[in-house]
Amino acid sequence: MCGIAGFVGLTPLTDGAVSECLTRMRRRGPDAARVSSWRMGSGRIVQLLHTRLSIIDLDVRANQPFNIGSKWLAYNGELYNYLELRDALRRQGHTFRTESDTEVLLTLLSKEGCASLDRCEGMWAFAVYDEIDGSLLLCRDRFGEKPLYLFRNASGIYFGSEVKFIAALLGQRLTVNYSHVYRYLVNGYKALHKADEHFFEGIKELRPGSWLRIDGDGRETTANYWRPSIVPDDTMSYASAVEGARERLIQAVRIRLRADVPLAFCMSGGVDSNALLSIARRQFDYDVHGFTIVNDDARYEEQEMVDLVVHELDIRHTSVPARTDDFLSKLRTLVCQHDGPVYTISYFAHWMLMEAIAREGFRISISGTAADELFTGYYDHHLAYLYEIRSDPVRHAASLDAWTRHVRPIVRNPHLSNPNLFLGDPGFRDHIFLDASVFSGFLRQPWIEPFSEASLSGDLLRNRMLNELFHEAVPVILHEDDLNAMYYSVENRSPYLDRELFEFCFSIPTRHLIQDGRAKQVLRDAMRGIVPQPVLDSRRKVGFNAPILSFLDVANSETRAQLLDDGPIFEHVRRDRIEELLDKDFLPNSQSKFLFYFLNSKIFLEEYAA
Repeated sequence: MCGIAGFVGLTPLTDGAVSECLTRMRRRGPDAARVSSWRMGSGRIVQLLHTRLSIIDLDVRANQPFNIGSKWLAYNGELYNYLELRDALRRQGHTFRTESDTEVLLTLLSKEGCASLDRCEGMWAFAVYDEIDGSLLLCRDRFGEKPLYLFRNASGIYFGSEVKFIAALLGQRLTVNYSHVYRYLVNGYKALHKADEHFFEGIKELRPGSWLRIDGDGRETTANYWRPSIVPDDTMSYASAVEGARERLIQAVRIRLRADVPLAFCMSGGVDSNALLSIARRQFDYDVHGFTIVNDDARYEEQEMVDLVVHELDIRHTSVPARTDDFLSKLRTLVCQHDGPVYTISYFAHWMLMEAIAREGFRISISGTAADELFTGYYDHHLAYLYEIRSDPVRHAASLDAWTRHVRPIVRNPHLSNPNLFLGDPGFRDHIFLDASVFSGFLRQPWIEPFSEASLSGDLLRNRMLNELFHEAVPVILHEDDLNAMYYSVENRSPYLDRELFEFCFSIPTRHLIQDGRAKQVLRDAMRGIVPQPVLDSRRKVGFNAPILSFLDVANSETRAQLLDDGPIFEHVRRDRIEELLDKDFLPNSQSKFLFYFLNSKIFLEEYAA
């Protein structure tokens, strides 16, 4: 896990720009820093910058950019199955001078090119320069766990793990993209990765599962090396679904425990995180240390279940209070780290979790990202499930009864309290951009962007889950996970984002996914005998969340003054509408989110608007 940055073009980077970039990269890589540069016969320049966070093979021999033959690699990520791949390469006669996954990856790429990526299980963003033909290859992992940003201008192509690295190499401020700020304010975080835009003009991301090759003459070629394999197996029994999920999740955790530094677990009271740490503890006898955010809000508090797991598994545990002191200044720090607004208040709390993990000496965190998208987990999944089983009267009647008894009493979104929502209108999605038309009216110039959804499956439920996985929810989580962890030089790993696990989960028949009103039933049953039984049987869905008014005392005159003081935000947002929000004794969920979006946008524009 590291930081990478670089440039390919006609004019070399200045020494000052390189030095400033390396300074900004230090959090991603505190253990080593190196720059490599080449000038081709054509006059084109290639420069690679790397800062290292040592995770596997801590020796300096594994520092980067790493060289084999004519090829040089600058790499951010982990190749989890590197031991198996290295053994296979050794049987073919290859020798190795390090114990690193970096050398395995570059050996594979040198031998087989991008075709070798099909055998790689991991997360990565990398750049490979070839001295022979002057080409530069940029690549990103299948699910987009590791970021890679691009910026093009007349000088050439700049790239980096974070936007601030590109700004440093450019030696100039980037221009705010107000359209994306409006998208965030009106439609919320789930809209941000639907558009190929960023909070700064000209910044793009290399698409997950793709590579970009820049030839020695500057010609660009791009391609996908992986596309999701979605092949439902309608003949699969429920028992086979459970066994297959169990086997693949255990394997995913096994290879993600590989490290030469200690790792910690992000822990809640739910099945997602407890499946991972329970596998580590009970299947591999790992010395698990869990970290949990403690929240005073009863809607999000899970201490009783966490205590039960800690006792039954006999693991180490640290509770991290959701501190509210100095919230606004800390949020400003986090906005600067994220090069944009923080997407949800949950990730302010998550930042505290990363601080505690780093303070205890851990360099890796394990998180439960994407379990909801693989196994079902959201309230609209229940309604899409009812739609998909509508032709099975017995199953539908039983599922509707279970939903009525167990799910409807806890649903807060007004649209999702109707079990026939999708039966009446399969294309209904207003619950996702809830109150967007209202929030558009908060802007000085109303802004509207209708909801859109990629067609990835003919199954309503699976299409929803795939959109969340690739366009709406998981890209947001990965973005925040990465930047929060890297602020404290911690690597984040997400075992549910495993290619074999993903492909198996999307082969499971939809009818198996929800049972007796319980989402994630396949995962629950797959973990029986591993995860403590009360966790598996609990119907409560909490999620990693926190209300903004837990952090922000809007009744405090000083706080209120800070929220309403002059600044560039009020060139775009009506001050009177914000005052109306602050005067309310209670904010519904959508309005609470909007207030957080406003606050982040205010800070962002104060820091970055010209």
